[in-house]
Amino acid sequence: MSYEIKRFPFDGTIDADGHILEPPNLWEDYLEEKFRPRALRIRVDDDGFEYLEIDQKPSQRSRRGSLGLLGAMGEEDQKPSPDRRYADNMPFGSCDPGQRIDLLAQENLDATLLYPTIGLLWEVELTDPELSLAYCRAYNRWIADFCRDSQGKLVPIAQLTLLDVEGSAAELERAVKDGCKGAWVNPFNHNRVIHGDAAHDRLFEKCCELDVPFAIHPTFTPHAAAAGIFDWPRQGRAWGEAIWLRAIVQQALISFFSLGTLERFPGLRLGVLEAGSGWIGAMLDRMDAFSESLNIQRTSATELFRQQCFISGDPDETAAPHVIEHVGADCFMWATDYPHPDHPHTWVDDLTSYANVLSAPVRKKVLGDNVRRIYKLDV
Repeated sequence: MSYEIKRFPFDGTIDADGHILEPPNLWEDYLEEKFRPRALRIRVDDDGFEYLEIDQKPSQRSRRGSLGLLGAMGEEDQKPSPDRRYADNMPFGSCDPGQRIDLLAQENLDATLLYPTIGLLWEVELTDPELSLAYCRAYNRWIADFCRDSQGKLVPIAQLTLLDVEGSAAELERAVKDGCKGAWVNPFNHNRVIHGDAAHDRLFEKCCELDVPFAIHPTFTPHAAAAGIFDWPRQGRAWGEAIWLRAIVQQALISFFSLGTLERFPGLRLGVLEAGSGWIGAMLDRMDAFSESLNIQRTSATELFRQQCFISGDPDETAAPHVIEHVGADCFMWATDYPHPDHPHTWVDDLTSYANVLSAPVRKKVLGDNVRRIYKLDV
């Protein structure tokens, strides 16, 4: 796949949520020996289609043949095929650190925070806390190595699991020492405990102790999350589920306000990623209205968000630029989502239009300075 690489016109810009395509052998190479027989793997079925193997079983959520589409940004053909192999469809810079640094230079970006791709797929199907944490450890060791010689241009972010809070707290400490600049978790957990619950306090405490941000990033999510409301339809347009997943991230965020988590941990820097950002103003207004009408004497949701939270939006959002100053210009970032297929490769044009709506001081914050401050980057 190839497309024109455009240069973004504003200097000092940082991508707050880029992705890499992990090498297929990552977990076999980086897992501790006792877990290697249960590694994440890419297999090929009798019809020639690739599939993801999770703990020695074929994935039930990842469509067979779909792994070759994970780097298909900008491609019109999104149909699985035996001829489309994961390792053969890796766009420039998606699995090679030198290429990624070169891509940043061509696009006029100072740095990118990096998140996984295969790593977004597996936890929806794995309920074993020990193996889940082992998968996270393996990825974190690999991504730290991937970014190590980039002079801070490639920023590793540690993957954690809420299935083992104590283990994740220990892994965060190890990963930060190894170079990771923050942590992320998926928007659900198999224990059915919402994110802001006190059951997760040990992890929030560790984030504050290490002075690193904690973020929620969309992944594959169990369809059981809709149980009692509706059965998730298997027909219709494929992007419907991707939009629905944004609501799961929003619910997780609300829990930090409704359960008083941000007030328990005033040093916690909490982020929501890849779920858009234009909605945040209306949500904060609604939380503030409830607090006022019920005479709840506590810091307003808007003020807490301004003090402790951040949100990453998409370049193609048109409403978001108009709510940034209302909510708080220190809270907003942007992301390419490169090289995933659900975002256009024309992000330079979209982000230029986005940035032109902002005043110069706000634009400087949103395009790069907020990421530098929150993640403590030197680039």
